[in-house]
Amino acid sequence: MGSLFRSEEMALYQLFLQSEAAYACVSELGELGLVQFRDLNPDVNAFQRKFVNEVRRCDEMERKLRYLEKEIKKDNIPMQDTGESPEAPQPREMIDLEATFEKLENELREVNQNAEALKRNYLELTELKHILRKTQVFFDEMADNQNEDEQTQLLGEDGAKINQSGQNLKLGFVAGVILREKLPAFERMLWRACRGNVFLRQAMIESHLEDPSSGDQVHKSVFIIFFQGDQLKIRVKKICEGFRATLYPCPEAPTDRREMAMGVMTRIEDLNTVLGQTEDHRRRVLVAAAKNLKNWFVKVRKIKAIYHTLNLFNLDVTQKCLIAECWVPALDIETIHLALRRGTERSGSSVPPILNRMQTYENPPTYNRTNKFTKAFQALIDAYGVATYREMNPAPYTIITFPFLFAVMFGDLGHGAVMALFGLWMIRKEKGLAAQKTDSEIWNIFFGGRYIIFLMGVFSMYTGLIYNDIFSKSLNIFGSHWQISYNKSTVISNKFLQLNPETADYTDTPYPFGMDPIWQVAGANKIIFQNAYKMKISIILGVIHMIFGVIMSYYNHTYFKNRLSLIYEFIPQMVFLLFLFFYMVLLMFIKWNRYSAKNYGRYSASCAPSILITFIDMVLFNTPKPVPEPCEVYMFGGQHFFQTIFVLVALACIPVMLLAKPLNIMKQRRQGNEEVQPIAAGSTSDVEVGMSNGQISQGVDHHEEEELSEIFIHQGIHTIEYVLGSVSHTASYLRLWALSLAHAQLAEVLWNMVLSNGLKKENWFGGIILTVVFAAWAVLTIGILVLMEGLSAFLHTLRLHWVEFQSKFYQGKGYAFQPFSFESIVENSSSSSQTEGE
Repeated sequence: MGSLFRSEEMALYQLFLQSEAAYACVSELGELGLVQFRDLNPDVNAFQRKFVNEVRRCDEMERKLRYLEKEIKKDNIPMQDTGESPEAPQPREMIDLEATFEKLENELREVNQNAEALKRNYLELTELKHILRKTQVFFDEMADNQNEDEQTQLLGEDGAKINQSGQNLKLGFVAGVILREKLPAFERMLWRACRGNVFLRQAMIESHLEDPSSGDQVHKSVFIIFFQGDQLKIRVKKICEGFRATLYPCPEAPTDRREMAMGVMTRIEDLNTVLGQTEDHRRRVLVAAAKNLKNWFVKVRKIKAIYHTLNLFNLDVTQKCLIAECWVPALDIETIHLALRRGTERSGSSVPPILNRMQTYENPPTYNRTNKFTKAFQALIDAYGVATYREMNPAPYTIITFPFLFAVMFGDLGHGAVMALFGLWMIRKEKGLAAQKTDSEIWNIFFGGRYIIFLMGVFSMYTGLIYNDIFSKSLNIFGSHWQISYNKSTVISNKFLQLNPETADYTDTPYPFGMDPIWQVAGANKIIFQNAYKMKISIILGVIHMIFGVIMSYYNHTYFKNRLSLIYEFIPQMVFLLFLFFYMVLLMFIKWNRYSAKNYGRYSASCAPSILITFIDMVLFNTPKPVPEPCEVYMFGGQHFFQTIFVLVALACIPVMLLAKPLNIMKQRRQGNEEVQPIAAGSTSDVEVGMSNGQISQGVDHHEEEELSEIFIHQGIHTIEYVLGSVSHTASYLRLWALSLAHAQLAEVLWNMVLSNGLKKENWFGGIILTVVFAAWAVLTIGILVLMEGLSAFLHTLRLHWVEFQSKFYQGKGYAFQPFSFESIVENSSSSSQTEGE
């Protein structure tokens, strides 16, 4: 089979590179993204490897670029992203990049330091300006009081009066600014420390002030404190220092204050000019850096990735050649040879690289080629477990079965159309949406699964047509095959009408496609009819799905030449499933075909036996209860004999599954017939003989690494899981019926309780009511029936594939192929840097 149905055939190669050409060759392989290197120095510390200094230089360049990015984002400068990925620079270009980044960082830091110093100076002058204005008001008020009374009384905050002489007493004062939120505590501290012997006046600064360190807007207030004596002066200054208040010199004479204020205003104007020029220069530097920042990041990350990879290599004894080991897809060997040749030519080396295939018993990585369509489906499979090397890949079949089983639960033409249109919109706009690179995890999940959403919507439209269900209503495409005599008022007003196929109302001809729309009016037995139909369909689809899973195990056993598993696992598993559960499915078709409401005698609808009771009696070997004439217990002649044979054969398969394989292994060990030879990794000829490259432990009959007791225990667990699982898994598929019923009933409830109320109103007022009601109905439909019900159906479908289907053949014990790829490295680095930025 091709690589679509199995993982790629992998091979382990040894690569010899000349030291001068190693960088260029690894760069070409990184652009190619098809080689996974192994670490040949697992015991060597990361700081003791050959290219650790180059990695550190790259880390330092990344740090400088992150600093530039932070400053650019702070100023909301758009960064140019052409979407192109520049090639990895040559090692000699690292010096130029380092010099460029060093120059930009030093220039930007110097500009930031100068701007911060200028802003701090500007803040001080602004605060001094406000102090001079506010204190002038304080002194003018004191001057007015002195003119009224030469002998003033200085009142303390406690109301006590202190007699002072205007000629003999001189008060000292200090002025400054303080954060507004600290002012109440500041006043209390002054009162308690100075015992009420100071006089405090304060006034708010109306405008916001910018903190030069953090850039935040702060609120401050001006204060002036009058006191007497040097001791109080020292105490007041210490309190101001403790509250981080800023003190400024304030002249006593009015003329000096006016002169100082004029000088301050002049300096503020000059500072504004200098600050504007500084900001302009800073923005020019950042704009110039923003044009190349994305490309610089890509270049540095590519250089760093190359040196990280070179640290995985070994040096030969001559110290002139690097040796690497790598996993590569067998089909891409020629492409890798061409890439190595290009790298050698770029480096100017005359010695070509050497690529030798190695023999190994190690398990190769699993590599499934995907495109933008199959990538999401492969991700669903890998979320359960990465496939064991070269085993059957369920992803191609999941492309059909996953949206179909989802649609069985979500069948509605209207809801499916909404989902399909959403998926189609994302597909049509995928280039633009992918270029936006949003950080929303939910949106990225939706966008990554756009093809799954589209297919789920299309399949839901198909099953909606089969159910004849569109927003809980039916489409009358082919008319009706019923001829009922009820009038319009009876149909509308009576909620307990039922359709009886035994009467002449039914024309006894099947509907061309899907369900007859007349079932919409059958309120009494509509659910009964649909339940019986959907329940049986769920069991039929489930049994077919499980049988297909067991058939997939046949291809695994034959591909790996696992004869014991093929004979003693696949055959009894298939017989057990067919003789019990597929036989039950056949009974459903026989019942549908033979029994009808129009028939009379033994094949009338009243004589149809219950499939469930028949199956229970069959398994328990019960004798069916007698039925009245003309009905018969069995559907066809010899049914009891065949059922007895089927159950006995199915029961006989259980000890075969349980003991046959371990007993054969025990016999082989006693005879000593096992011989295992080393094989080349991924060799097709080796696969024909047995298993290739690390799959020997799963292979033909090789269990030499396991104890015999462990083999018996493992086989017992596997048998019990399969036998009991066949019953539980069959019942598990009834979720198809349950969720389909729930979805249809929720849609009907929304229609009857919401939208129908708007349709009952008439005239212009009815139009307004209908608009409001329709908006509410649309929001509830999208939010509940499409999103929530869609998510529920998606999770149930995922479980059916992971547990019921894949457990029949899929081991999922492999490990993913992780090639050295610049594309994935740059993408992961970008997403992680965005997360750190948040």
